[in-house]
Amino acid sequence: MKITMIGTGYVGLVSGACFAEFGPDVTCVDVDARKIERLRAGEIPIYEPGLDVLVAKGVQSGRLTFTTDLAAAVAGADAVFIAVGTPSRRGDGHADLRFVDEAAAQIARALTGYTVVVTKSTVPVGTGRRVAQIIREVNPTADFDVASNPEFLREGSAINDFMRPDRVVIGAESERAQEIMKALYRPLYLAETPVILTTLETAELTKYAANAFLATKITFINEMADLCEKVGANVQDVAKGMGLDGRIGRKFLHAGPGYGGSCFPKDTLALVRTAQEYGAPARIVEAVVQVNDRRKGVMASRVMQLCGGNMRGKTVGVLGVSFKPNTDDMRDAPSLAIVPALQDAGAAVRAHDPAAMHEAESMLPGVTWCRDAYETAEGCDVLVLITEWNEFRALDFERLGAAMKRRALVDLRNVYRPTDVRAAGFEYTSIGRP
Repeated sequence: MKITMIGTGYVGLVSGACFAEFGPDVTCVDVDARKIERLRAGEIPIYEPGLDVLVAKGVQSGRLTFTTDLAAAVAGADAVFIAVGTPSRRGDGHADLRFVDEAAAQIARALTGYTVVVTKSTVPVGTGRRVAQIIREVNPTADFDVASNPEFLREGSAINDFMRPDRVVIGAESERAQEIMKALYRPLYLAETPVILTTLETAELTKYAANAFLATKITFINEMADLCEKVGANVQDVAKGMGLDGRIGRKFLHAGPGYGGSCFPKDTLALVRTAQEYGAPARIVEAVVQVNDRRKGVMASRVMQLCGGNMRGKTVGVLGVSFKPNTDDMRDAPSLAIVPALQDAGAAVRAHDPAAMHEAESMLPGVTWCRDAYETAEGCDVLVLITEWNEFRALDFERLGAAMKRRALVDLRNVYRPTDVRAAGFEYTSIGRP
């Protein structure tokens, strides 16, 4: 089979490399000639564990290629995946579908035989019908079907999520389209992965509903953490007691500074706007968006409190700036709210992140970037652990304390036990724990 992937961003590149591993010939297309040159040279433009090895393997086998020539890549393809960006539209929060529309029109001009055009990008309900309409208008004689195949990839574990997913959701309404999509996912079907065949609208909404529910779990446990601090309870034990209930589950019940990344912020907002547009407001999701936005700003106040409320002349060390470990993604990262707030209050900021410093430099001006946690700690009045990278999980507190002006730690991920940190002579603040 021949697959074309339009877009070599996070979703397109990971999906293309994984499909090539399954056996089909995959051509990844991008308008960015420089990016295509880098990919051909073996340079991976994003940080994702294992992706460099998988791409190299696909290229070496001849099953994975990269090009800027969309027309040549689409001609003769069995399936063309649209995996372009759908950022929040400025002003109203709706998903911006300009890139999807452009891709659909270009695909229409290049179709040469029956093809399944698949929306892989996260798109609002109705986008599949919209893509079909664009293709018909541009190329009335085109022989095609449109399918929806939402991705459920977590940054930092995306390859495993593709190869061993909880489920595959396929919105395809013709038998021809269903057969091609099932053939593409045959290796997973043989491994008894649940495959849900449904309508376009159902598949599109499933993606948004799943992300909104996970964002709700995160926001709920964060609010419980605030209550725990007031009543003297431990949010980690509360989360454990909740998560052992099979109806609730343990995942996404970790209190912290709020969710970020490429999916949850824009997808929750897009779902809110879609629900309003159709006259079925999603009040819970609206509250989730509002609470999470407020939370990131509030986190800076915890640092200020530990410093007595006055940050003038203080130096803050920040450990981790990416929105989560094992990624260099800075989109809507809590650090983008916390660091500027500390700077505005008069603090100097030193920071280290294992992967995201290059991405973060332009987003966090004025920060002094350091080689590791211990260089970050030099001369600091307080350390703030924002992203729970593994290398921050077993720090030498004697070495940290010796480098610092004052031994103080704000642990926004509850990585450490309070008794251990305080035994090392540190003032210590965490989330939702007495």
